Amino acid sequence: MKAKLGMSPIAWWNDDLAELSDDVSLEECLRQSRSAGFTGMEQGRRFPSTPEAMLPILKKADVTLCGGWFSGTLVNENLAANKDRIQPMIDLFKAVDAPCIVYGEVGRSIQGDRSKPLAGKAVLSDDEMKAYARKLTEFGEWCAGQGMPLSYHHHMAAVVQFEHELDAFMKHSGEGIPLLLDAGHLAFAGGDVLRAIDNHHKRISHVHVKDVRMDVIKALDWTKQSFLDAVALGAFTVPGDGSLDFGKIVQKFADYGYEGWFVVEAEQDPRKNPPLKMAQVGHAELMRVMTAAGYTVETQGFPAA
Repeated sequence: MKAKLGMSPIAWWNDDLAELSDDVSLEECLRQSRSAGFTGMEQGRRFPSTPEAMLPILKKADVTLCGGWFSGTLVNENLAANKDRIQPMIDLFKAVDAPCIVYGEVGRSIQGDRSKPLAGKAVLSDDEMKAYARKLTEFGEWCAGQGMPLSYHHHMAAVVQFEHELDAFMKHSGEGIPLLLDAGHLAFAGGDVLRAIDNHHKRISHVHVKDVRMDVIKALDWTKQSFLDAVALGAFTVPGDGSLDFGKIVQKFADYGYEGWFVVEAEQDPRKNPPLKMAQVGHAELMRVMTAAGYTVETQGFPAA
């Protein structure tokens, strides 16, 4: 079985919390992650928006674009509006040969609002969840038809946060919308990561290997503190530095024959947790557990000419 290891630039510069960003260029971010052993990087705000500008940067760094976040609003906006907004991203990702676009729901979400406590997140009724799941399926099928598949990201403070919400979404949606399994977000929400893989492995197309510091999470007051407060306090980290057993998690993926990207997405203060050091810790732990699970980790970066 083959696996690829990628990172998210959120370890270097945070899109929602400017204070959790280092003054590091895109080129330096890519250089550091590649030196730690990662062959892919998900898109961040300092990436150029055209393939003509992006491809030379990726080639020089010897990395590929392994995904990127799209802020979807299908829970409260129509398909047409989302199609219009995602089309340039589809065109770009096809041109640089990215594997997928990560769909993150921001409609009715409080993930980016520090004034809203965790307990105030929106909850969909059964009928709303069914309609939402059907809408996402249609959107996912349309994107795949354009040549770029989506991968749906369940997320803290969004409408699909808890494990039972994920189960409901998966029940009412179809194969047209694959799943991104994020270990850290599910664990933060009190879910069972291994059980979720058991339940939904057939639809998992992308994986975020985000670790958590459970002592930070358990100390949160959900009636007063926000998702961004939790991030600033250090709720997330890289594999090997947190509370999750990635040996068991990766073995579970291997048991089901998952092949593809495992992406380290760990937003934290780069001054307290230097990104290069964290990248090295995360890569070493993933190589350890992946080797034990029988994976061959690909070392090819930017495709050879």
